[in-house]
Amino acid sequence: MELFATAEQMGHEQVVFFHHKDSGLKAIVAIHNTVLGPALGGLRMWPYDSEDDALTDVLRLSRGMTYKAAVSGLNLGGGKSVIIGDPKKDKSEAFFRALGKFIDSLGGRYITAEDVNTTVGDMEYIFTETDNVVGVPEVHGGGGDPSPLTAYGTIRGIQACLNRKYGHTDLGKASYAVQGAGNVGIHIIRKLREEGAKVTVCDMNQARLDECKEMGCEIVDLDAIYDVDCDVYVPCALGATVNDDTIGRLKCDIVAGSANNQLAEERHGTELEKRGMIYAPDYAINAGGLMNVAIELQGYNRDRAFRQVKGIYDIIENIFAIADRDGIPSWQAADRLAEERIEAMSHVKLPHVERRSKRMSGRRPKA
Repeated sequence: MELFATAEQMGHEQVVFFHHKDSGLKAIVAIHNTVLGPALGGLRMWPYDSEDDALTDVLRLSRGMTYKAAVSGLNLGGGKSVIIGDPKKDKSEAFFRALGKFIDSLGGRYITAEDVNTTVGDMEYIFTETDNVVGVPEVHGGGGDPSPLTAYGTIRGIQACLNRKYGHTDLGKASYAVQGAGNVGIHIIRKLREEGAKVTVCDMNQARLDECKEMGCEIVDLDAIYDVDCDVYVPCALGATVNDDTIGRLKCDIVAGSANNQLAEERHGTELEKRGMIYAPDYAINAGGLMNVAIELQGYNRDRAFRQVKGIYDIIENIFAIADRDGIPSWQAADRLAEERIEAMSHVKLPHVERRSKRMSGRRPKA
């Protein structure tokens, strides 16, 4: 990869490679944009086939975090970190504490968090060496499990879509095909059933399916979820489920769920709208988890987190307003909303440079 050319093309400010021989740590941190504030993004651990694959992943993911933070109205930029390694074999206290020291050396320009194959326990090791980590245990001022907040934000986004399509926000008046009953999906399913909605579910976990049956959901095979006749398709598992093979099978008016990277390609978002379907851009509707951990930086408060996540309804409506204003699909309108905010703030703010200070007041360990 031509690193400088790629970074220039994608708009990155900084890419840092960390290696700690004794622990075996090999990590990359990508800081995409800090106009709105320090870059925040999760730490992913994966046995990448090559260093190029790891670099490609961290560059793509960090750019996405810039857009998510901007759309969410947060005073944060976008970043991401990846570790090249096997999460089943390579983890150790020294491993993550070494990474914590490296992250601290960036002077607050990057704040890390839990992501694929990393845990709250891993974040606690990092927290031993740096303040620049969120998603830490509640005893250290963290917010605990973010899944309920991500689910609540997704529900609020679904309500915005219902209002756009049907002129109401009553969850119980619609039917849903939910793909995935994981940590976020199960909260969404429970809320929909509490509102009296018809819900069809697929998942690989039989225990979760049994739980959904007890709630009164219909169960279908994994591949059959695309053929369910419903009002709302709710992807809450893998990415890229809206693709050339599935888009013609969807029998819904709305696509709105918590999964990341729901569109295999951006053109599939355009195709959904050509077919008369409403699409809630994934990085906007699933931003509740990011909002939740961001609040840790000021001192975590669960009620305040729910109040902020409630605003995802307004964010989705703003995206639709831009789509109508400019005659563009919603996925592009979400990008434009983020870009317009960053552009406006770039005239009054410089890229983030941390002023060294004592531990954040909102993040002091509890007595």
